[in-house]
Amino acid sequence: MATTISHPDTPKPPLPRASRWRVLKAKVSTATRRLLSKLGQNGPQWLIAFLALATGVVQISPQFVQMRQAVLDILAQGADGISGLADLAAFPHVIIGIGLILMVPGLLLRARVAWVLGVLLSALSAGLALWAAHGGINATVALSGLLLLALLLYTSRFARSSLAASSLFALLGVGSLLIYGTLGSLWFGAGYTPPIHSLPTAFYYTIETMSTVGYGDIVPHTVQARMFTVSMIVMGISVFATTLSVVIGPLIGGSLKRTLEGKMQREQRKNHYVIIGASSLAYAMWKELSSRGVPVTIIAPSGHPSPFPETADVITADATRSETLELAGVPKAKAVLTLRDDDAENAFAVLAVKELAPGVKTIAGVNDVRHVNKIRRVQPDVLFAPQLLGSQLLARDLFDEPIDNSTVHKLLFPET
Repeated sequence: MATTISHPDTPKPPLPRASRWRVLKAKVSTATRRLLSKLGQNGPQWLIAFLALATGVVQISPQFVQMRQAVLDILAQGADGISGLADLAAFPHVIIGIGLILMVPGLLLRARVAWVLGVLLSALSAGLALWAAHGGINATVALSGLLLLALLLYTSRFARSSLAASSLFALLGVGSLLIYGTLGSLWFGAGYTPPIHSLPTAFYYTIETMSTVGYGDIVPHTVQARMFTVSMIVMGISVFATTLSVVIGPLIGGSLKRTLEGKMQREQRKNHYVIIGASSLAYAMWKELSSRGVPVTIIAPSGHPSPFPETADVITADATRSETLELAGVPKAKAVLTLRDDDAENAFAVLAVKELAPGVKTIAGVNDVRHVNKIRRVQPDVLFAPQLLGSQLLARDLFDEPIDNSTVHKLLFPET
């Protein structure tokens, strides 16, 4: 039989058309499966975000020309241009539409405040659309209804606290109130002393009233102007209070919570086990110890994804720093297990633990059997070498050698 030896530089013959088609089909099929798998996990929020975007666009687009003309009239003529205030019925639709579009990032992030605002805006959108259509069903009504239904069905998915979504909520609330106050001040301008006839004056009075400063330079003297001023004061206080609670509250509350939790955890970290690392072995060890009801603290490296759940006691920091080891309660621990993927990092961690707490038992994991003798030089109390365990157990089984508990312990933890 003849053997053909091809030179490395010889170009490979092109694949037949049928083979190229099968390769392309396989790649497309694999990419499609991956996309569907990802969409299966995040599908509901993507669907809700798309419905919010579509509803917002549908709310804004029919009113855009009408609103633009009304704004140009007010900018050009001031109070005289607001005589056609009936045209400004477009503003509620536009504000709702802008609000829904602004909430899209928050919905994708599964923020709770975005869900709350989405429910409110979709309900208002459906109500305005039904009123404008005299009870009929149109695209805006259908999209708003679908969005509201989807939000209510997937309530449990939106449980995150997002500062970005809270900031958008605050921006929308303040912006809506500014538009309401400025246009209302122009509409009731004749009821003030001196009268409000220009857009800058109306904006100034709105800010002055919303902030409850009240310099007294512009005073309402008719019932309508006074009632409108009262409404601005009430809504201004409500919006600013809500903004502070939504944006600043989580920042202060989160910092206070982390501080208190950190202090409580430091006091409770004693007679426990400390695992250094975020490897698969570290996760398996944490899971095993936790299932036995043993307190465990993990020191995970920064910049790497953590496999541990939020309920785990995890400190993300450099395990070779004494401050980190103190925070993890190493001096009061029963044992410290260094189970990182890098054997050199495990050795450095053992040295740091021995320097801080010489009496605490140290167990060093070994990823590469060629490094066993090197890690022995840092003198951990126990070496944990899974590869040696597996190979020696397999050899004992092949030669029918006895395996008892003492043998397994010697193989699993070869003493230094």
